[in-house]
Amino acid sequence: MNLNKQLKVILILCSLCLTVTTLSAQDRTTADRDTTNHLDKVVMDRVTIVGAPVWMNKIPGAATYITAEQLQKQSYTDIHRVLRNISGINIQDEDGYGLRPNIGLRGAGVERSSKVNLMEDGVLIAPAPYSAPAAYYFPMVRRMNTVEVRKGSAQIKYGPNTTGGAINLISTPIPSEFGGNAEMSIGENSSNNLYANVGDSFQNFGYMIEGMQIGTDGFKNLDGGDNTGFDIRNFVGKFMVRTSPDARYYQRADFKVGYYDEVSNETYLGLTRADFEESPFRRYAASQADRMDAEHLQFMARHFIQFSERLDLTTTLYRNNFSRDWYKLQTINGSSPAGVLRNPAQNEAALDILRGANSADDALSVRSNNREYFSQGVETVLSMTADIGTFQNDIQLGVRLHQDEEDRFQYEDGYRMEEGTMILTSQGTPGTQANRVGSATALSVFLQDRITFNQFTFTPGIRYENIQFENRNYGSADLDRTGSDLSVNEYSINVFVPGIGVTYDLLDNLTLISGIHKGFSPPSPGSSADTRSEESINYELGFRFADERYNLEVIGFFNDYSNLLGSDLAAGGGTGTTAQFNAGKVEVSGLEVAAGTNLIRTNDSAFSIPVNVNYTFTNATFKNSFDSDFSPWGSVNSGDELPFIPSHQFNASAGLDYRQYSLNLNTTTTSQMRTVAGQGTIPNDQRTDRYFLVDLNTSYQASNNINVFVNVRNLLDDTYIVSDRPHGVRPGLPRMFMGGLKITL
Repeated sequence: MNLNKQLKVILILCSLCLTVTTLSAQDRTTADRDTTNHLDKVVMDRVTIVGAPVWMNKIPGAATYITAEQLQKQSYTDIHRVLRNISGINIQDEDGYGLRPNIGLRGAGVERSSKVNLMEDGVLIAPAPYSAPAAYYFPMVRRMNTVEVRKGSAQIKYGPNTTGGAINLISTPIPSEFGGNAEMSIGENSSNNLYANVGDSFQNFGYMIEGMQIGTDGFKNLDGGDNTGFDIRNFVGKFMVRTSPDARYYQRADFKVGYYDEVSNETYLGLTRADFEESPFRRYAASQADRMDAEHLQFMARHFIQFSERLDLTTTLYRNNFSRDWYKLQTINGSSPAGVLRNPAQNEAALDILRGANSADDALSVRSNNREYFSQGVETVLSMTADIGTFQNDIQLGVRLHQDEEDRFQYEDGYRMEEGTMILTSQGTPGTQANRVGSATALSVFLQDRITFNQFTFTPGIRYENIQFENRNYGSADLDRTGSDLSVNEYSINVFVPGIGVTYDLLDNLTLISGIHKGFSPPSPGSSADTRSEESINYELGFRFADERYNLEVIGFFNDYSNLLGSDLAAGGGTGTTAQFNAGKVEVSGLEVAAGTNLIRTNDSAFSIPVNVNYTFTNATFKNSFDSDFSPWGSVNSGDELPFIPSHQFNASAGLDYRQYSLNLNTTTTSQMRTVAGQGTIPNDQRTDRYFLVDLNTSYQASNNINVFVNVRNLLDDTYIVSDRPHGVRPGLPRMFMGGLKITL
């Protein structure tokens, strides 16, 4: 289906929506008018994927909602630490700060979070969600109001990836009255965090402006000394106009613009295991030139119109621009750093250069991984309710036209090492190491109906994706892109993704949950012609219990892959082409448990002890044998376990709130992970460490407007290996203190 045909389909569907809404609006002449507050909640419901904890019982699948209060108490700036409070999520730490997250859900690959639908305010936020979804940009969690996660059959409406789940970050809302907040904190390694927002709402207009700056000198020790940290600035403006609540058709328009700028002295270069044992936070001299420069611009406009209490339409326009140049070590004497660090005894000369020994000219090559991305689209969702006999139907029909692109224009410089200092010896020509553009145009349509009948809720749904991929490789000789040596690879994918979830209210507070749906992820541009889409059939079964004091959710899941896709990402230990390749049959099964309560329930609201725990068991195995050039897989035998998926994860948090005082402990323990596919006992040189982390957050409300806090990350100062990719082993964040003030207007 070409673009013109896609536009025609959208116009036809929108015409049908408008026809239905017009007929419904004519019937609404005496309906009660909702208050503005209620209408704003309806608007929010249209852009959230969970909504609020009180709505979760009707969700046919695992769902988690991290409240603004929880985020404020923990004061995390690392999305990894936030998500450890949720069962079913797999995480691979990388830099200790969560700058470029590696997140998977229910055994889906963690590499750069490319198998997860990442959204901000309901809009896809990855750099290029279809053609290059690897999360080299991720929104700052400090400016988020809530975090939502959906798994199972209920998340097929949030494609394109439907296997694991969806993560939606809800940004700071426009306040209902004038107000503002400011936070200032400092800590070890010159760490600093500045944040402020201010906003107000009137009858027909509202606004919110926020800004933040976060930075540190880093916790790693570069040979020769230098900054190993980062500096990030982030600014967002939100504006809203709306009709009066008693207008014939209530309408609201929201606009958001954001700017993000990052400079981080981050590297892919790790350590040998022997050097890690001696000095875990060391960074080799050969990483001194490594640096990431990134810039992100986001624009969004959303229009909501309510034709009646049973019918409304939400339309969203969005555009995201992202550019980044990660200048980092590529080879030593022509060898990959990963190969050198994996076999140090066979690469002594190269290892000496990494550590700062003198070398010949051009012994070190540093690549400028210069890339530009955009994603843009329009989505419209019609929501309606209809009663047919004793069946209540909540129907949503959505259409999205989306385009995105990744443009690579890369080169390599040559260096020599002289007395521990890298000296430029040859300058590369931009475009000679990668000169190609990958793009995607996608038409997505979903239809979902939540049917309530007595104690049953059935949620059948289907998603359609028509995706056109194109990869244009201009080659290293055509730097002006005249097309003289152009290689074009085009292909299209058409897929229907069905699913159904069922809940049954067994008791007033006990709901049984079941679901089955198709999992799908498309192959990216640049993949070989025999690469198939990732497809699976996914099942879940469990229950959810919630009353005024306790909540408990237990869900078992089974994902049966007919074909799993692997990604050739440099971050995952590959060569960095981002091409994907078939891995065949895989089975992932597991159990998710989440529970919470308040240990003290009295009329004295000044005293409480909230406790929350979650546990995840995951078993992920290959069901066929094959040989792979991807180093974490290698030679795979049927029955081998997938790497970087822990079997056991446990998280527990406990708080103590008494009048002006608040204390919160958050603990996480994770079992060892394989770093190479295999079975049986994990070899010492092919595993991460088991770790137990304790984070402490304390605060004192000094006055109505001032809160003083101290946060400690990794209180016990545990030292552990989180990964051995891309190049060598890497440490987790050591103990770090932060303290500061929060001011509320």
